[in-house]
Formats: sequence, structure tokens, C-alpha cells
Amino acid sequence: MKLLLTWVLHATALMALAHLYSGVEVTGFGAAMAAALVMGIFNLIVRPALVVLTLPVTFFTLGLFMFVINAFMFWAAAGLLEGFWVRGFGSALLGSLIYSAFGVLIDAALERLFPPQPL
Repeated sequence: MKLLLTWVLHATALMALAHLYSGVEVTGFGAAMAAALVMGIFNLIVRPALVVLTLPVTFFTLGLFMFVINAFMFWAAAGLLEGFWVRGFGSALLGSLIYSAFGVLIDAALERLFPPQPL
């Protein structure tokens, strides 16, 4: 239940992002659902490998390179999907920052609705 709700809320956040920022376009809610799923899979599988591979650069930039990794994930998802477009890497950077802010709000709200259960 919580996973499905998270998925729908992230797709809604992506639709809101497309309305707020002209650098990101989403054709409909189905495309937003697909994009949220692909970004979730990328963040689960690809992102950890990129974080490990770019650890020296991330260290020397004091963690700021993580913004570049997030933007790349956002841009890559848009490159794979129909109905979800990002105008360029700068738009991907700003779009990923706004989308991440929405994600923090969603996670905080869901944490209050579904508190962790003790084992």
C-alpha cells in the first residue's frame, strides 16, 4: 500500500514539476507514472554504482558532484521514455533539485502516515 502510494505521489510531483518549470515536460499522468518508476529503478540500481565510481570527484567537490549524478539520472530517464522530456542538462539539474525537494516532502508526509513499526 505504501509503495503504491509513494509511486503515485512521485508521479504527481513530476506532473507538478512540469507545470511549475518549463524545462521539463510530461504529456500525461501515465507518462509521469512510467517516469517515476524508471527513476526509482535507476536510483535503486544505477545510482549506487555511479556514487562508488565517482567517489574521488565527489570527495574533492565536497559532495557537490552528487547533484550532477542526480541530474544525470533525471536526464537518462527522460531519454528513455516517450512523453517525458527534459530540455538539456541544466534543465535536468534544476528539475532534479525541485523533484528531490518534492520527494523529501512526500517521504516526510508518508513517514507521519505510516510510522515505522518496531520489530
